[in-house]
Amino acid sequence: MKYKSKGFIYFVKQINRRNMKDLEILLDHKLGNLALMGETLGNNNISLEGGGVFQFGEFAIAHFLVDEADRAKEELEKIGIKVLKINAVIIQKLRQDVPGQLGAFCRELADANINIVTQYSDHSNQLIVVVDNYDKAMKVSKKWMKIWWS
Repeated sequence: MKYKSKGFIYFVKQINRRNMKDLEILLDHKLGNLALMGETLGNNNISLEGGGVFQFGEFAIAHFLVDEADRAKEELEKIGIKVLKINAVIIQKLRQDVPGQLGAFCRELADANINIVTQYSDHSNQLIVVVDNYDKAMKVSKKWMKIWWS
C-alpha cells in the first residue's frame, strides 16, 4: 500500500512481529550518520519499529528493532555502517496502568539469573529486551503474560 504526504510517497508494508530482531549498530559519532542510516533503510523499505542511539566517545551504539534484520545488515554494510550483531528479542507487554511493571519484570528476569543486555520500547509501547539467555527469558515472559494478562 502507498500513500502521499507533503510531496513524498510512502509505501506501507505489513510487519511480521514474530520476525523482529534487534540490530546492534556501531556508528561513527558524526553529523548526518543517523540520517544516512535511516534514509538507507527507508529507501530499501525496511522500517525501524523502535530503538535508540547512545553516544560513547567518538562512536555511538544504536539498537533498532527491525523485521528483516539480515537484509537491513546487508544494506547498511553496503554504505560502510557496521552492524555488530543481530539479536533475538523478547517483546513484552507491560501493564501501563500499574506502576512498577518495568522493575517487577526485570526482577523476574534477574531472579531467573537472566541478564538484560539492552532494553528499549517499540512504537506500540512494548518493552523490547535483549538478554543473555533468550530461551529462559521466553519462559519468564510467558509466565508474566499469564499472571498479568489472563
